[in-house]
Amino acid sequence: MMKTMKMGLAMVAAAAMHGAFAETLEVSGATTVQKRILEPGAAALAAKTGVELKIYGPGTGKGLLALIDGKVTVAAAGESLGDALESAKKAAADMGKPLSVPANLVYHEVATDNIVFVVNVSNPVASLNKQQLKAIFTGKIANWKEVRGPDVMIKVLAPAQGQAVRSAVEKAILEGAPFGSGTTDVRTALEQLKLTGTNPGAIAPYSEAVVKESAEKIRVVPGTVIRRPLGFVTIGAPNPAAKKMIDFFRSPEGKKTIK
Repeated sequence: MMKTMKMGLAMVAAAAMHGAFAETLEVSGATTVQKRILEPGAAALAAKTGVELKIYGPGTGKGLLALIDGKVTVAAAGESLGDALESAKKAAADMGKPLSVPANLVYHEVATDNIVFVVNVSNPVASLNKQQLKAIFTGKIANWKEVRGPDVMIKVLAPAQGQAVRSAVEKAILEGAPFGSGTTDVRTALEQLKLTGTNPGAIAPYSEAVVKESAEKIRVVPGTVIRRPLGFVTIGAPNPAAKKMIDFFRSPEGKKTIK
């Protein structure tokens, strides 16, 4: 009988390890959190805690809207809570929908990230400071030769409304000024990378980690970096599955999986 009990316990443990008793946690939001934290750590998280992730990457603003609408349990944010709320408001306005923000949103920081500025690999511009970037993104500087680059017209590519990278640039670089009328808003970071890699005049902001993983013909221009937090948002205290995920990515074991 003791042998049978031991076999039963072993079977339970094996089943747990193989996901028979796994909890599914849906997370929606920042693509940077998706690519740097969630996707690289998903297998280790499931093995350690039994929590399996279902990940959506529409951007911070839309992810927060999904949380507020009750579509997911956790939102992934590529910025602070205050900035994430601004992204959500812009995303809601862009979608033409009202937004009622819960008073008990909780932010759980797990990592930090750098936003860098990227051009086509053929562009030899040496560096860009904050003032030059502001002039470029607002359209006041229209040709790369004005910043000691080639005689090529500048093409500004920007993340779509509600994405954390866009909000960070608006806050840190534009300081309230709008993007220029010639700016092209791009829905996803992957699409934006492709456009930067094929347009000799392109410039766009990205998460540094996303750039490092890209095979597109692009390069980072030195001179200006925006630093930001990465984390998760819950309504009130996280539920058990969300807490397991947050605690895992804050643990030494979880931190090793972050890219």
